[in-house]
Amino acid sequence: MASSKLKKLKKKGLFGLVSRGIIIVAVIVCVVSFIVTQTNLTEMESELGDIAEKIDEVEAENVELQRVLEDDDMNAYMEKIAIEEMDYAYPNERRYYDTSRN
Repeated sequence: MASSKLKKLKKKGLFGLVSRGIIIVAVIVCVVSFIVTQTNLTEMESELGDIAEKIDEVEAENVELQRVLEDDDMNAYMEKIAIEEMDYAYPNERRYYDTSRN
């Protein structure tokens, strides 16, 4: 009889130890999952902010292009693009560049 009680206590002790181990592992997995989720959320919020900035830039460019199309003055637009984006200059124009920032 004493040995059967001892076996039951050992089984309960082993079961309690295993169940505690399972609970601890489950808690650790949940904490790690929470941390990974929060990291992903922060990363995606940052990407969302970048995308929102790009949307604003493209919308501003669209407004500018719509204004140019409505003006019917393509010469001014072509001149602006040639000077700003293609670095063209008039024959008598002098451009100065600051090279001290190297």
